[in-house]
Amino acid sequence: MAEKRRVPCALSVKAHAFSVEALIGAEKRRRTAREEAAAPGDEHRAEAADLTGSPGPRADGTCTSDRGSEAECSSDGSPESEDALRDRPPGTGSAEDARVDLQGSDLWKRFHEIGTEMIITKAGRRMFPAMRVKITGLDPHQQYYVAMQILPVDNKRYRYVYHSSKWMVAGNADSPVPPRVYIHPDSPASGETWMRQVVSFDKLKLTNNELDDQGHIILHSMHKYQPRVHVIRKECGEELSPVRDIPTGEGTHTSAFPETVFTTVTAYQNQQVLHVGDR
Repeated sequence: MAEKRRVPCALSVKAHAFSVEALIGAEKRRRTAREEAAAPGDEHRAEAADLTGSPGPRADGTCTSDRGSEAECSSDGSPESEDALRDRPPGTGSAEDARVDLQGSDLWKRFHEIGTEMIITKAGRRMFPAMRVKITGLDPHQQYYVAMQILPVDNKRYRYVYHSSKWMVAGNADSPVPPRVYIHPDSPASGETWMRQVVSFDKLKLTNNELDDQGHIILHSMHKYQPRVHVIRKECGEELSPVRDIPTGEGTHTSAFPETVFTTVTAYQNQQVLHVGDR
């Protein structure tokens, strides 16, 4: 048998006032009233945003040039950017979420057990072992700098005592030289680029020439130092400089490893160092 169609029954005036149809109609009328009351300038800005796809000017005036530059600048302090950072999964938001793991740590530990010594020369000498790290936890589409500094461990000068085969404090440190920043040659690059490779600092050179103009890291002999690896989010229009301080706070992740502390020398003092690893 053919199913009989149900004929909707008419609602009373009181029932119709609380029906879904009536409620929807009331909401449409309220929305229309709000739109008519809006200022003409707001309507023009909304129409312009719809036509161009641009989010319009921000309150703080940052990163408004084009979509490309906005993509590189992930946090500008605006509520929209802060919400986006909070909503990102852990490990994909900013440089603070980065993880930096030392590669070849077993070799570094073997040197550390006997006291790592690092040769420095006037012309510049590459580090051995070289610093190599693996970086994870970056936003694949964000641009980052990767850089390294080598900073003093303390304010002491050392000497090697042969009869006890130990490094001893010999006095106060020499006057510090302005710290230089070694910027990895691949910088800036996307998080995806950094995470798919081992990041090596094997081209970095150490020198004791305070007048060096080759960009080498200037250190004093017979002092203790420790390398620090920095992962720095690239901001809009901002360039990292070898002679300026590393930015601190949000957007920068710094890693240091205890086993990479070394003493600078112009010639090896502890002969055991010569027999560790394959030089």
